[in-house]
Parts: sequence; structure tokens; C-alpha cells
Amino acid sequence: MSVKKQLFTFESIMKNQLKLTTFFSAGLLLSCSTYLSAQEKEKKPNILFIITDQQFAEAMSFRMGNQFLKTPNMDKLAAEGVVFSQAYCSNPISVPSRSSLFTGRYTHETGISRNPKVKESVSETYNSELKNMGQYFHEAGYKTAYYGKSHLMYDLGNVKESGFEKVIESDNDSVVSVNAVNYLKTNPANPFLLVASFTNPHNVCEYARNLRGRNQPLSCGEIGYPTQSDSLPPVPFNLNPQKDEPDGMTVLRSAYQTEKGLFPVGKYSSTDWRKLRWGYYRMIEKVDAEIGLILQTLENMNLDENTLIVFTSDHGECAGAHGWNQKTVFYEESTRVPFIIRYKGKFGASESSKLVNNGIDILPTMLDFAGLNIPKELPGKSIKPLATGKSATKWREYIVVQNHLAQATALVNGEIPTMEGRMIRTERYKYCVYSKGSRRESLVDLQNDPGEMINLATDPKFRKVLHQHRRLLRQFAKKQHDKTALTLLENIDNHLSF
Repeated sequence: MSVKKQLFTFESIMKNQLKLTTFFSAGLLLSCSTYLSAQEKEKKPNILFIITDQQFAEAMSFRMGNQFLKTPNMDKLAAEGVVFSQAYCSNPISVPSRSSLFTGRYTHETGISRNPKVKESVSETYNSELKNMGQYFHEAGYKTAYYGKSHLMYDLGNVKESGFEKVIESDNDSVVSVNAVNYLKTNPANPFLLVASFTNPHNVCEYARNLRGRNQPLSCGEIGYPTQSDSLPPVPFNLNPQKDEPDGMTVLRSAYQTEKGLFPVGKYSSTDWRKLRWGYYRMIEKVDAEIGLILQTLENMNLDENTLIVFTSDHGECAGAHGWNQKTVFYEESTRVPFIIRYKGKFGASESSKLVNNGIDILPTMLDFAGLNIPKELPGKSIKPLATGKSATKWREYIVVQNHLAQATALVNGEIPTMEGRMIRTERYKYCVYSKGSRRESLVDLQNDPGEMINLATDPKFRKVLHQHRRLLRQFAKKQHDKTALTLLENIDNHLSF
């Protein structure tokens, strides 16, 4: 064989060898790439769930300016996440709302429609068969911790019952932040679900009573009282009662707002309401500072890049709107809540005006981001598509809020009045229906009347809109098996002609 032929043969072999080596190397790289992609897909986000208590939606400085209120940490979440401007609680009072938040179910499903009294038996009302947030994530391999206010109807300290491995209950917000910070500093195994449940600005309840001469301590620390009138925020623009408000609301106003009761604001002057708002804003600033400690620690521990943060409140606070303080009613200040989600690097800052019910939507949203199955029995919707900018043309037409007004302390006609209610919110209107009174409905055009000052339920021009919302509520009641809603509507059909 000639030298030339030998070289050719050797060269050919080497080329073929190089091709084979390249082929197998490429295959190995492709295999590794595929494996890494699968690993990346399987990587679960940490979840930090932050809840304040009794904060209305606009009560943040990025919403209302910083002349009277400064919330740099809530503002930071908004600047880096998605703000849902039309988010509502499932029920405007603590225990029913929190029961929904942690089970993803409506009030009529949990069995909790009001804050139970101490003497009442929990087992007679709460549907203990419902699976809750902690259980979902504990069973999925998440490390779970809960710090702060509970107001839940099951034993948080029992991991089998609650799903939370580490629990410290406290109504002092500094205790909440200290424990949450310490948890993060221990470099918890990923993934984790950490709940930081704060009390403030709920201390406004005691503060309102203290303005009438009582001496009730504030669990999260004293804030003092304003000394200069020019430091006081203005009264709300919708301070007066709604024109033609439902009769039941008028009755409950008189039964709630008694000097010796839980809501001693019946004789509040404009200055009193301004002082209450001043205190309310200080409490929001206090809880904002506690939230900031947790956010800073998350960043210091390099955990913020793979942590989904969900921030909301269990319900709002009227703070003088329509002459009410606290919650329980269907007015915007009581039912609409702050709702922000942030996931750094996964989506940017934006705002959505889609209708959201935090009580039924947060749990499926968390499950969705974690790549976990969303049970079909959960009535809510994941807002992940809205947050990540995906098309959501088939979003919901309405949301429903439920309540049972049962905190009155004064007698009316020989008894303490209570009243069931349902609220339905569509893109433009809000419709409410109640169990008592001759005028049991309200209809508000939120586009033209954002302060809810005029009840349009008996206006002939809005008859079509009224009937449309009755139909939507009936549709909801049948689909979700809400017997109370059906009864309320049947009473309207039977007793009212309009």
C-alpha cells in the first residue's frame, strides 16, 4: 500500500472518529441539557405569605401619596410585582375571611360566617373535612412555618391538623417579624411556605374606643395621639350615610354604634374621625416596618430570587366611610383589600384591574406557581396567568362576597339584630341583598359613584341592571350551592314588586 493511500486511510479514520466523538459529545450535552431543564422545571419556589389585618386597599403610600402615610416596603413590593387593584375579601370579618384564605372555600362551605363567641362549640360549625393550605404544601414536601395571628378554626400547633411544622402564635407584630427573620436566617431547606400573619392595623379597633375615653392597650405597641390639627388627614369624602341605604343597614347602624359597645362612634365629630385615621395610618406604618425586616432578610440570605411573595389583608376598615368604623359591611373600604404578588425575575411590575377574590383565589394561585395540582373542588381561579402576562380573556364576570352581620350590642325591638347578606361585584356595578327590611337591596354604579353614595336599586332607569345582577347572584348560588343566597333572592321575589 502506498504511503499516500496509507495517510488517506489514517486521515479518514481520524475524521470518522472525530465525527463520532462530536456526535456522542453533542448527545451527552443534549442529554445533560434535557436533564437540567427537567430539574429546573421541578424546582419549586419558596412562598412567603404576608397578611395584615384590617387594611383597606388604598391604604398604602404608593396609592394615596405620602403626605399622611408612608409605606416604603409595601411600595417596594408594588414596584417589583403585580398589583391587583380590584381584589376583594371573601367575607369582611376576620375568622370567616381567614377560614376562606386557608381553605380556598367560600363562607357557606367552611361553615364560618361570623367570629364565633367563646362559648360556642367549634365542632358544630366549622367544616373540619376541608383541606387547608398548610396540609397541601406539607404533603407536597414543603417545609412549613406559621408565625403570628391565627383566628383559624383548627389547631395550628397540630401538624397533622394544620400542616404547619413550626408555629408561634402572637398578636404582637414584632414577635412575628423576629420569628420569621430567624426562620429565614436558619437557611431553611427549600422549598418552604412561610406565613407571616400580622395583627396591625387591627389595633385601630381599640384605638377607636380609646378616643371615647377607654383605656385599652394596643397589642403591637402604643402610637400616642396627634397633637397638632394640621397633621391630621382629612375626613373621607364619603363620610355621610348612603342615600336610600337598605333598611337593615340603618337598623344595624343604630345597634352597632352605641357608646358602651364595640363601635362607639355614633357621636364622632369630624375631628374624631380625623384622629382615628391618623392612628390608623400610624399602625399601617408600624406593620410596614415589620414587613421590611422580613424582606431585607430574604434578600440578605439570597432567597428572594426564588421566593414568591403574596401580600394581602383579611379585610378592610371603613375608618369613617359612611359613618362606619371597623368592617363587616359591604362598602368598598371594608371589602376591597390590598393584593400584591412578587416573583423576582419571573415577571415584572404591572397592575391588573381583573376582579379577584383573595379568599378563594390565593390558594389555587400558590398551588399553580408551585406546580402542584389544583383540586377541581376549589371554586377559585389561579391568577398566575394574569401575573405572568398571559392572555386571560376568559376571566370571570363577577365576584361574590358573603357576610353575616352579627356584632351588634344594642337592642332593637327587644332583640339584638343580625342580618345575612350577599354582595356581587361586576366590572361596573355592585349589588347587595340582605335578609331584613322593606328595602333590602342596594345597587351602586362604581364608575360614576366610587364613594357609593347613592342607592340605585329603586331607580327605574337601572331596573335592567338590577335584574341582571339578581340573575348573576342566582347563577352563583345554584352553581356553588349557596342556600342562603337563594333564600335572600326568593324573599326578594316574594315580597318586592320592583
